[in-house]
Amino acid sequence: APQVVALNPASLADIWDDFRRVGEAVGVSAEPLICRLKSRMIPVRRDVRPTIACIEWIEPLMAAGNWTPELIELAGAIDVFGKPGVHSPWITWEDLLARDPDIIIVAPCGFDLKRTHSEMHWLTERPDFASLKAVRTGRLFLADGNQYFNRPGPRVVETFEIIGQIIDSALNGAGGMDCEGETWSIYSRKAPGYG
Repeated sequence: APQVVALNPASLADIWDDFRRVGEAVGVSAEPLICRLKSRMIPVRRDVRPTIACIEWIEPLMAAGNWTPELIELAGAIDVFGKPGVHSPWITWEDLLARDPDIIIVAPCGFDLKRTHSEMHWLTERPDFASLKAVRTGRLFLADGNQYFNRPGPRVVETFEIIGQIIDSALNGAGGMDCEGETWSIYSRKAPGYG
C-alpha cells in the first residue's frame, strides 16, 4: 500500500522537518538538500531595517504568516503583522493605515503577477490608499504568491531571495532588478504586460 506522508508546515523548521519525512519515506537522506538550501539563506544585516507588510490576501485583507515573517527577518527587515510559525492573520484596512509600513508586498495565495495586478483595485480604490508611505515613496511591490510566497518547499529559498531583492530595490533602487517582471514588480497602475 502506498505510504501517505502528511505535510502541514507552519515555520521554516517545519519545512525542513517535512523534507526529512519525505526523505525517510523514500529511503533518502534529505540532509544534503537541506544544507544546500540553508546555505543560500544567510541572514542579511542592514544599517536600516525597514518595516514590511506582506499581504497574502486582498479582500478581505490577510497578512502573510507562518514562515514568511522568518524570511522577512532573515532578509533584514521587520514584519509589522505576521508572527513566525503562526497562521496568517486577518487585518483591517485601518490596521494597515495605522502601521503604515515602509514597504508593502502584495503576494496573494494562488495568484501570479498578472492576476495580482488585475485585483489591485481592491486596494487602490480604498480611502487613503495614496496616503500610505509605501505608495507615496514607490515601495509598493507585487510578487508571485502562487509559485513562491505560498509554497513550503524548496522555493522558500527563492522567496527569501525575492524579499531581499525587493528590500534592496526599495532602499537603494538597485539589486535584483533583473528579476522584476518575472517574480516580482514595483506596482504601477499601468505596469507593462499587466493589462
